[in-house]
Amino acid sequence: MFVHMLLTNEAFQWEFMFSNMFIPPVLIGVRTTLLLTVLSMIIGVFLGIVLALMRLSGNPVLAGVAWTYTWFFRAVPRLVLAVLFGNLGILYATVSFGLPFDMYWLPLLGLDGYSTAIFSIDARTFLSGFMAGLLALALSEGAYMAEIVRAGLQSVDKGQTEAAQALGMRHFQVMRRITLPQALRVIVPPTGNETVAMLKDTALVAFVPVTTELFFQLQNIGARTFQAFPMLVAACIWYLAITSLFMIGQYFLERSFTKGDRQAQAELKAIETKAGN
Repeated sequence: MFVHMLLTNEAFQWEFMFSNMFIPPVLIGVRTTLLLTVLSMIIGVFLGIVLALMRLSGNPVLAGVAWTYTWFFRAVPRLVLAVLFGNLGILYATVSFGLPFDMYWLPLLGLDGYSTAIFSIDARTFLSGFMAGLLALALSEGAYMAEIVRAGLQSVDKGQTEAAQALGMRHFQVMRRITLPQALRVIVPPTGNETVAMLKDTALVAFVPVTTELFFQLQNIGARTFQAFPMLVAACIWYLAITSLFMIGQYFLERSFTKGDRQAQAELKAIETKAGN
């Protein structure tokens, strides 16, 4: 009955849908969605690693900064962040890069009227829709990745690190050959899930708005032709197709890291045997 409904209900407008799903503006939207996903995850993973190391450093200042960052960006919805970053031009007319607070300390040195800014850019130009959406998604993802990386590093038994260090292995060698291969077994699966979630969350930047984004383009076609429902179904099909490809890649990636974990376990067993001798 469900398949019959899909084939016979005229509301789907399958011919109209497929004739508009692959036009150039929609394909540009797919490219923008993939670009946002990849860049957001790269920045998010990098921030997550840095924040996780800060949380585990034992330094109360670094740990406090990392905790505050994680608390804020996990608490605020991504849609709110995207709209907020899209309106930051209200706070600042220009974005300058140089020494901070020069308008306060330069006059004290008798250099009133001077500036240390290397270059400045109009805030509305810098915080374009794409950039605002990218910052919102990436900074939010960094908070989630920080917890994932921290959990992965803490899942490795500290005794393994101590055994490797007792044999004269340096910290970098221990991290590369013992800790990371085992931690990645815990880190990779939720990171794959975060990538899939990020792909879907890129639809939120349509409200910034990012006019070249996939969901925005499909909505625009639906509004222009008064065929909103077929274009919503087209959005579901596109996201299902891209997400399925991501999940296949995640499967093979997890398999490769499972092999790496077995190699790390074998190397650790050899180290423990040497330590016992």
